[in-house]
Amino acid sequence: MKVLNKSTASLLSTLVMCLGLASCAAPLMFGGVLGTAMVASDRRTTGIQLEDEGIEQRGASAMTENFGSKEHINITSYNRQVLLTGEVSSDNVRRQAEQLIGRVQNVRAVVNELAIGPASSNSDRASDVLLVAKVKAAMVDSEDVFANVFKIVGERGTVYMMGRVTQREAQRATEVVRGVSGVKRVVRVLEYITEDELRALQPKRKDEPTKQTPVMSGTGSSITSSQPVVTPIK
Repeated sequence: MKVLNKSTASLLSTLVMCLGLASCAAPLMFGGVLGTAMVASDRRTTGIQLEDEGIEQRGASAMTENFGSKEHINITSYNRQVLLTGEVSSDNVRRQAEQLIGRVQNVRAVVNELAIGPASSNSDRASDVLLVAKVKAAMVDSEDVFANVFKIVGERGTVYMMGRVTQREAQRATEVVRGVSGVKRVVRVLEYITEDELRALQPKRKDEPTKQTPVMSGTGSSITSSQPVVTPIK
């Protein structure tokens, strides 16, 4: 039996306490993720983090105005790219939801993972909250995955990973997530950066000269203009 270290056990204890709240949640939710602590390790700027929160709020308002409480739609924004998860009653609603989010100010990409079918039960949602907690704890416990650079979403046993990471980081994190009990499927909704770009994001030492050239993606375009790469992992 694997023994969790003190910080990991504390994380799990705190997150599990939230399960009681999950059963009281309204059918329409947004930003159903964990891992907003330790903002300093987030690879988004503070401005973009606030923008993502605004996108989630504006998106949730748009869904409520159009569908009321009839649909279960989760809205998660990372670097202005939006992941839709949950359950809706028809393909028409699924398309409408994507169109509504696409019209929200500052959204630059939408990944539509809405399922058609009955809304998940409170028990199912509580299980997903616990699963996300276990995934975050496993990342922290691995000691070679920077857990806070990933935004984790859980839906019906599927774990979605969002973030700006290197291929190496994505592969290692996927290995960790796949090893967590209860994970049925892993989907990577990631923006890939190079190792050079990663080094450019690291805090500079005081004695290290600061370069004024912008950080560019591997294709020669600005990092913020890249599109998410969606990779389902069975």
